[in-house]
Amino acid sequence: MFAVMKTGGKQYKVQAGDVLRVEKLAADAGETVQFNEVLILGGDSVTVGAPLVSGAAVQATVIDQIKGEKVIKFVKRRRKHGSQRTRGHRQQLTLLRVTEILASGAEGTGVKAAAGAASAPKAAAPKAAAAAAGDDLTKITGVGPAAAKKLNEAGIATFAQLAAVDPESFDAVKVKPEWVEQAKTLA
Repeated sequence: MFAVMKTGGKQYKVQAGDVLRVEKLAADAGETVQFNEVLILGGDSVTVGAPLVSGAAVQATVIDQIKGEKVIKFVKRRRKHGSQRTRGHRQQLTLLRVTEILASGAEGTGVKAAAGAASAPKAAAPKAAAAAAGDDLTKITGVGPAAAKKLNEAGIATFAQLAAVDPESFDAVKVKPEWVEQAKTLA
């Protein structure tokens, strides 16, 4: 049985026992991780997902966190400039051994889902906190994300709070009279 899975923006065709080098995952050596983004399952019959095969997963054991081979980028400006620059890096990778391909029942395995080096819950938390804090001030014409952030820092999080502001005497942030009128109608 084989599967085509997706991780780190790349797709891999895997079978049980394969050893892979993938983009760095937030897991230590010896841990078991599960990849839930399975695009194709193959074996006796091929199942193609739209875009993912529901309930399918690939489980793998982390062997080690490694660095890839050195990549060197050389830039030379020709003719009269006479400048050269060499830059290089070694990509952070995770070495995995595929242990099992699950065609169904991936939700109830209890194995943690594979997450990249920069974990997703940190990025999702501020949006959820901002949504719970008050109204979406960007619905007011002329208030963009930057202005909404400044208003939130000044203590204005709802349309009612903005409607109660006097534009001439409010010193924390420049508030336009049109914003106050629109906030009154939205509140």
